[in-house]
Amino acid sequence: MKTAAIIGGGVIGGGWAARFLLNGWDVRVFDPDPEAERKIGEVLGNARRSLPGLGNVALPPEGTLTFHGTVAEAVTGAEWIQESVPERLDMKQRVYGEIQAHCAPDAVIGSSTSGFKPSELQAGRDNPGQIVVTHPFNPVYLLPLIELVTTPANTQGVIDRAKEIISSVGMYPLHLKKEIDAHVADRFLEAVWREALWLVKDGIATTEEIDNAIRYGFGIRWAQMGLFETYRVAGGEAGMKHFMAQFGPALKWPWTKLMDVPEFTDELVDLIAGQSDDQSGHMSIRELERARDDNLVGMMRALGANDFGAGALQNAHDLTLETEAGLSRGMDGVDVTQPILTQSRVVPLDWTDYNGHMNEARYLEAYSQATDRLMIIIGCDADYIANGGSYFTAESHVRYLDEAHAGDAIEVKTTVIQGGGKKMHLWHEMFVGDRLVSTGETMLLHVDLKTRKTSAPAPHIETNLVKIAEAHAALDAPEGLGRGVGAPR
Repeated sequence: MKTAAIIGGGVIGGGWAARFLLNGWDVRVFDPDPEAERKIGEVLGNARRSLPGLGNVALPPEGTLTFHGTVAEAVTGAEWIQESVPERLDMKQRVYGEIQAHCAPDAVIGSSTSGFKPSELQAGRDNPGQIVVTHPFNPVYLLPLIELVTTPANTQGVIDRAKEIISSVGMYPLHLKKEIDAHVADRFLEAVWREALWLVKDGIATTEEIDNAIRYGFGIRWAQMGLFETYRVAGGEAGMKHFMAQFGPALKWPWTKLMDVPEFTDELVDLIAGQSDDQSGHMSIRELERARDDNLVGMMRALGANDFGAGALQNAHDLTLETEAGLSRGMDGVDVTQPILTQSRVVPLDWTDYNGHMNEARYLEAYSQATDRLMIIIGCDADYIANGGSYFTAESHVRYLDEAHAGDAIEVKTTVIQGGGKKMHLWHEMFVGDRLVSTGETMLLHVDLKTRKTSAPAPHIETNLVKIAEAHAALDAPEGLGRGVGAPR
């Protein structure tokens, strides 16, 4: 079994422990903090909740986590040793002395340091070549970037082994072959941080306004396209040279407190434009734009699922659009003599599959959302659910009658077939314009969330549901109601 030792079990060390453990490694931890086991356990709980769902393939069986009273016990037999002690050079060098007195000579020792150069960490060590900087980002168990910084003391074998292990646990080793204080990513963060402090100090913007400028704007682009590729797209069809020619002179203007910039020469423009061509020249500007847009939609929808950042902004906007779309949040204004509009939206980019149309599972998701809307209309809303009552789906049957594509405007109209007692029997029809593309039949049961058993709904819920069911009973029976799989139409 592969074994990693974690020296220092704070937020970063705990994240490293989780990353290795959930990828099948045995993990040994040393931390003198008497609360270390509890703290790492809490970090690990979050990692177990989130990391397995990050990909589409099951993770290997979890390794074994053990805690040790000495550095010697923790590092003996480990092939990877991650140091995450406080940012004090004297402390780190003392720790390396103890590690190297007991670890295997071919073990890789990585440091989580955000500021010290590897040469500073290696100074005075008998085996400096096994020490490298492997700077992560929090949360380590989710964010994949590792800044791997080396010196000439590190052999190619050590570097290759470090890259191999980092990659094996789903992370990306960004190998910096030339050391510099604070590496690369934190230098960007420091520049933005300094400018943000000036903006706050000078009364230009509040901390919230600065955060909003990032999370509603360029931060989302950076998250999936970085800096240079973002600016390449901004240059349009003319590319990076055009962008730099247009905006490069602004580097000399007094926009920021950070005015120490390289001289804007033709050679620098050619260097950056050439590197940009190497990076992204295999794609046209339209292809880059489509990739950018798809990524932005996916990320913002993910943020919306957690009602956070730019996603929360979109959720708030959706609420303002509901009335215009004809969607209701109560019985007032609902025409119960007709099937009720419970969904009105556009098919998102990430709802389509390799056949170029809406994935079969997304129809069920749309019907689930339509059911949620019907529940809200009858009064089974967030407050009601918080007080212990809800409906659980017992059975569903979806028919796929025609195609829906990304960008299609879809509507779902819902008929209540049965609403008395514990049962709620719904019939959903999905339309693209006047075209019926699918039907979904769903049987739900009212449940007491405390006992997790079926129960009678609150009187006002049943009254509203029965009112709709009785009105809908006057409609023609839907074609396909009660149909089993494979039965003729």
